[in-house]
Amino acid sequence: MQPVRARKEQARPPRRRSLNGNSRIKEHTRERTWRVFFAYGFKIYDYVSGGFGANVNSKEYKRTRSPGCKTALICLIAFLPPAFVGIGQAAPSWESTLTKDPPGNFPELRPVRATYHFGWSGFTAGTGDTHFSKTADKYFQLEAAGRTIGLVRALWKLDASYRGLADAETLRPIESKQTEIYRKKKLITDLTFTNSGVARARTEGASAEATKTKPFNWSGLFDLHSALLYLRSQPLNDRSVYRIVVYPATSAYLTTVTVLGHERVSVHAGTYNAIKIDLQLKRIGKNLELEPHRKFRRATIWISDDANRIPLRIEAQIFVGTVFAELQTVRFDQDKT
Repeated sequence: MQPVRARKEQARPPRRRSLNGNSRIKEHTRERTWRVFFAYGFKIYDYVSGGFGANVNSKEYKRTRSPGCKTALICLIAFLPPAFVGIGQAAPSWESTLTKDPPGNFPELRPVRATYHFGWSGFTAGTGDTHFSKTADKYFQLEAAGRTIGLVRALWKLDASYRGLADAETLRPIESKQTEIYRKKKLITDLTFTNSGVARARTEGASAEATKTKPFNWSGLFDLHSALLYLRSQPLNDRSVYRIVVYPATSAYLTTVTVLGHERVSVHAGTYNAIKIDLQLKRIGKNLELEPHRKFRRATIWISDDANRIPLRIEAQIFVGTVFAELQTVRFDQDKT
């Protein structure tokens, strides 16, 4: 019997130095964006859902699920080009339900001043004054100021103000500023809108160093003021539904407005023919998923069924019960020539 001849070792190219004893470099491409294909401490194709031919029962697959590999995956994703990451982010399903109608042809609101009372369970807790006007540079402007009153103010002091600008042609928001002054703190929220979204600057206290900025990118946003103007411009026929994205202060909400019908309603300012509306909100999360509002359930709104279409009464179901706002006085400014 002849002895077995030893297999001749084939010449191998020199190996690159590894980053450490347990590290490897996987190179599967000649792409310039090498960052996409670099992984430290594991094989990418073995980690992602056990795909690309990986054996999920193998020791190597189990090794790639170590905490160190998770850290490496996070680092890898952080270096991915934005365009590459965006490929995997599908549009949210609710986007297709949004109202695409342009502003309606309902006559624009005349300059008006109105006073409202706020409270819950029939008990008045606050008052507010509003002034709607059109500026010299053709912007719609809403100014409002409110405060708690009476016994409620002794328990919970609040003074608030608001100013919002909207484009008179498109009814899109331009900017808004909201100030809240409590007994021991002050909050200022500034919103600046563009075609691509909104930039929010929120300041707590007197120091500018306390300002926190946050963008939200979504085309077609409304703020509170412009949303009222847009919905007011629509036909508002019975059982019609409107869905828009509203960013009132700190978060975006999918706002669903349903016209319930027409009826007579009496408020402190008088008796009106009114349009009855149902309002529902869903918070839009960081990944554009819909979340229930933690404090707000739903609201019923009555607006005057006339050429003015001003809010008459609002009843909202929130975490403390039913709160309301009701029109007390209304006065239209003289039309400017």
